[in-house]
Amino acid sequence: MIVLNSLFPIFVLLLLGWALKRQGLTDAVFLRTADRLIYYFFFPVMLFWKIGGASFDDGIDWNFCFAALFALLAMFVLSTLVIKLFRITAYQAGSFSQSCYRFNTYIGVAVILNSLGTEGMKYFGLLIGFAIPLINVFAVTTLIWFSGREMGFSKRCSIAGRALVANPLILGCLAGLAYSGLVGWFPVFVNNSLSLISMVALPLALISIGGGLTFAGVRGNLGLSFLSAALKLLVLPGIGWFFFYIFNVNGIPFKVGLIFLALPASTAIYVLSSQMNSDTQLASSAIVLSTLLSFFSLSCILLL
Repeated sequence: MIVLNSLFPIFVLLLLGWALKRQGLTDAVFLRTADRLIYYFFFPVMLFWKIGGASFDDGIDWNFCFAALFALLAMFVLSTLVIKLFRITAYQAGSFSQSCYRFNTYIGVAVILNSLGTEGMKYFGLLIGFAIPLINVFAVTTLIWFSGREMGFSKRCSIAGRALVANPLILGCLAGLAYSGLVGWFPVFVNNSLSLISMVALPLALISIGGGLTFAGVRGNLGLSFLSAALKLLVLPGIGWFFFYIFNVNGIPFKVGLIFLALPASTAIYVLSSQMNSDTQLASSAIVLSTLLSFFSLSCILLL
């Protein structure tokens, strides 16, 4: 029942978003506006609220954070080796690499809240505060390396820095951590206000993701999309399991970590690929397949 209770509502909203777009009740303009509202306002506010009201009396679980981050680093190295071994073109390399480790934060929050509640959300918010900067460095480095453009170290740092400093999700997590350490609770009227604002975030995010799913280009990129999905949804959680065992991570942090590593690829792959001249058709195909197949990876994790 935990699979049904945790995942069914999420995939219903994804399907609803796709159906609304097909029926013309939403369109590209609405989805772009919704994405901006979610990314720049609703989700940062929700992360601030969930993390800011959580207690970190026992301190930050560094073993949990390091285990998950080492798993991401291992996948980054593995994906680079796969690019070389399978002779993936430079044009496709950046999109393929990102689809192996870049995670969908919105689906992650929905799964965590449905299955593990506020306690799980505390660990998830802590983890993505560290993971998002690291993943952006991986993504920008790969895109620049395979772009064929000569670019100095300072320029690379500048591009990566802009991607991080302006990331509202990171700012929301950091603000929440700071507030939790300094205060750790919200007055009732503030808590109720943040709760109402946050109620908009998840349904709108999932409907927007569903509306953005397109099967155009999937057939032409089926092989690489399945390969990246296998690495993201099967191999990465396996690597994570190994590191969680080495770092003696268990309980709720262990569950949160495995859910985090089994999440589908982020829609942000498409945006960054288009900005840095990588294969957007492959990016779109990888997002669609990993989102659909993540039902099975997340189901397996929840049943453990």
